[in-house]
Amino acid sequence: MPHRATLHPGGHGFQVRDDETVLAAALRQGVHLPDGCRNGSCGVCRAHLASGRVRYPHGLPLGLTAHEREASDVLLCRAVPETDLVLDAQEVNAAAELTIKTLPCRVTRMQPLTPDVMALTLQLPPVETLKFLPGQYIDVLLPGGQRRSFSLANPPHDSAQLEIHVGLVPGGRFSADVFSHMQPSALLEIQGPLGSFYLQTDSTRPILMIVGGTGFAPCKAMLRHLFENQLQRQVTLYWGARCQTDLYELTLVEQWIREQPEFRFVAVLTEPQPQDRWTGRRGRLQEAVLADHGEFSCHDIYLAGPPVMVRSARQSLLLKGADPERVFSDAFDYAPEVRAALEKAAAP
Repeated sequence: MPHRATLHPGGHGFQVRDDETVLAAALRQGVHLPDGCRNGSCGVCRAHLASGRVRYPHGLPLGLTAHEREASDVLLCRAVPETDLVLDAQEVNAAAELTIKTLPCRVTRMQPLTPDVMALTLQLPPVETLKFLPGQYIDVLLPGGQRRSFSLANPPHDSAQLEIHVGLVPGGRFSADVFSHMQPSALLEIQGPLGSFYLQTDSTRPILMIVGGTGFAPCKAMLRHLFENQLQRQVTLYWGARCQTDLYELTLVEQWIREQPEFRFVAVLTEPQPQDRWTGRRGRLQEAVLADHGEFSCHDIYLAGPPVMVRSARQSLLLKGADPERVFSDAFDYAPEVRAALEKAAAP
């Protein structure tokens, strides 16, 4: 039977169907709550369970620590109610003003950025528009009910065509099609805008962007929004990658360095290749960030990339004084069936 979820402090309530997650029910009824990966990895949708019981049909989510479970915190993207619920959760007001649409689109350009990252340019029908916030994502809807999430790499003021960055995933259904079979003019179906990871334009605090891999995509949208609208903010972008080739839009970043006096860029490589002749920073991304800053209480911090990196960096930054209300994250996780296949392949 359905259960009712009530949010504090706002008092907003909504019905949750049998076997439906709290987050899915909220979005279905136009209630916008913080969300990120939707796979239970990033922890963005964490809320305090003031009363009631939930279960996790797919097992305890990785993004919820034992300490958080003991404190009665839950991850709304994976939690299914067993009773009526009262949740301490803050609605996302800015995203609530946008309309989530399901739309067809056509691939008009396929640009290889690295051997395993492809930029797709998507054209909406002439009569349709998609309003979104810089940093939000869309879902590509696949046959059989599956979906794949991709951040929009273009800002809202340049939305005649949409840009997404697709990383090649071993065993990935959609990414394999992009790299092996897809041709320009292919038709896709998308849904969006989605997510609570977006630029906080009402803030004047200095910005730290800490990204790994294709986590650059949503930050590209945010940075273009700032620079092209001449919004004056101090911004430092840290981009972690394996080798220099993986810094796939380095030319654009170098242009920003020349043109934007308040923009600073730090690249950190884990495995630079001999041909890179790399003289920059090496090692773990978050260690470089921590070494450069004594504390983080005055910053707006944006984390985007692999879930392990996002979780670890967030924890380290909070220990160094970062305001948890000013740390925004987007973890790029695999779809559940892809993750399961990878785990099976890696098992002894």
